[in-house]
Amino acid sequence: MSYPKAEMAAGAVPPGPAPVVAQPGAAAPTQWAAAGQAPPGCPKGLEYLASVDQLLVKQKVEAIEAITGFETNNKYEIVNSLGQRVYQAVEDTCCCTRNCCGSSRPFDIKILDNRNTEVIHLSRGLRCSSCWCPCCLQRVTVEAPPGQVVGYVSQAWSLCKPRFKIENAEGETVLRIKGPCCQWEMCGDIEFDVHTEDETTFVGRVTKQWTGLGKELFTDADNFGISFPVDLDIKMKAVMIGAVFLLDFMFYENNKKKNQDDAKKETGHGINTCQYWVGTHSLHMLQDNYTPIWMKH
Repeated sequence: MSYPKAEMAAGAVPPGPAPVVAQPGAAAPTQWAAAGQAPPGCPKGLEYLASVDQLLVKQKVEAIEAITGFETNNKYEIVNSLGQRVYQAVEDTCCCTRNCCGSSRPFDIKILDNRNTEVIHLSRGLRCSSCWCPCCLQRVTVEAPPGQVVGYVSQAWSLCKPRFKIENAEGETVLRIKGPCCQWEMCGDIEFDVHTEDETTFVGRVTKQWTGLGKELFTDADNFGISFPVDLDIKMKAVMIGAVFLLDFMFYENNKKKNQDDAKKETGHGINTCQYWVGTHSLHMLQDNYTPIWMKH
C-alpha cells in the first residue's frame, strides 16, 4: 500500500483549482475546505473528514518564542491534500504551566472549524512517559464535540521503540502506532507506522517532516503528515489527529535547543545572537510563503 507524503517546495502549486493571485509581497490567503456530506452518526463538525485519507498539520512559527525562548501557546493549521484549510488548532494552557513544565505540561487543545467553533477538544494530564513508569504513561482524551468522548491515544509500554494505541470511547484498541528507535534525523523525515489492532496490516502513517535547516534549528514548529484509510471510522480519524499532537509534544516540542546543541557539536561552534535573530526573523517573514505538495511514496 502506498501512502501520501507531504513535502514543501518553493514555487510549487498544489493540484486543483487555480490559485488566488495575491499582491506582490503578500502571502496568498488560505482557502477553507468545503464540508462534505456527513455520514450517519457523524459528530457535528467532523463532516470535513468524511472523504479525506490524508492531512497535513502545520505548526505556526511564533516570532517571540523563536527569539526569546519564552514558551507561548502553540497554534496549528490542518490542511487537506489541496492545501485547503480544514481546521485550525490552538493550545489553551497557562503561562506558568508552559514555561515550568515544558513539553511535559498538561494541555488542552481546541480544534476549530471555519466558523471558529470548537469541534474537537484534546486534553492531556500531567503524566510520565518513561518505560520505568508503565502505570502512568501518556494518554490524550479526544472529544468531538467537546464533552463527548470519542476515543483516546494511549502510550503503550515499550523498552526502545515508541508505541501507541488508538482506542475508541470504550477503551478498545482499534489501531496501533509504532515509531522508530530514534525520533530525530538530520535532513530526513521520521515515520510512525499505523497498523491494525493485531499489527498484521499496515494502514497508514504519521510522518514528522523535515522542514528545512533554519526552521528545525531555530524553532520547535513542526509539520506532520497523516495518512489513513478513507473508510476509517470518522471518529477514529479525529483520534488520529490527536495522536499527532501527542507525538509533537512528546518528541519535538523542545527540539530547538537540542538541534542547536547537535549543530554546535557537528560544526565546532555555536550560533551568536545576531545570527539567531536574523534566522528567526527571516523564518517568520517566510513561514506562510510555502505551499505543500503531495506525492506518492
